[in-house]
Amino acid sequence: MVSLFAFGARADTNASYSISVNQLISDGNPVGLVSSTNISGLPTSLSSIQVSLNITGGFNGDLYAYLAGPTSGFAVLLNRVGLTAGNPFGYGDAGFNITLADSAANIHGYQGGSYSITGGQLVGTWSPDGRNINPQSSGTVFGATSPSTSLGLFNGTNPNGQWTLFVADLAGGGGSPLLVSWGLTIAVPEPQTWALLVGGAGMLLALRRRKVS
Repeated sequence: MVSLFAFGARADTNASYSISVNQLISDGNPVGLVSSTNISGLPTSLSSIQVSLNITGGFNGDLYAYLAGPTSGFAVLLNRVGLTAGNPFGYGDAGFNITLADSAANIHGYQGGSYSITGGQLVGTWSPDGRNINPQSSGTVFGATSPSTSLGLFNGTNPNGQWTLFVADLAGGGGSPLLVSWGLTIAVPEPQTWALLVGGAGMLLALRRRKVS
């Protein structure tokens, strides 16, 4: 029984989705830009999720973005990156071409460590900002706030339905960035086979007992 159980251990498989947008995010406008996509045909409980963002131009410290799932999931992806008491404007790099995953370094203070800029965009894999506070808060408030929303909040939820990305540029003067595209990589469990194997072993045992009797 133990060997059968180990042979049938659960594995995850990834389903990836890319959403082309190519729309400007209005400079200094809290109304922002909303982009949604509908997903269907997946198992009803996801294991993990990653988000890709491709934004060109603008001023990174002006941007606020979140992802909302089909059920109650919600994660703050960007919240005025670089904004602190010592830097009231945030980082001035122009865009993102990144993957967001919980296992990476937090994006809010990315210039404080190793990072790469390609074509004006921040690149690489980062964890979401996660600071679920008013993006118009002072730098002091940002400095005193820890991440509280992660992509892990979606784990165990049903991935089927409408996913929504919201992005806004909240400070005028840095130009209007362009949301080129965004995407989701959703890990879902593959169907388990060990139950069938154990059931088959039970049938063989029953047949053997019948033959002996």
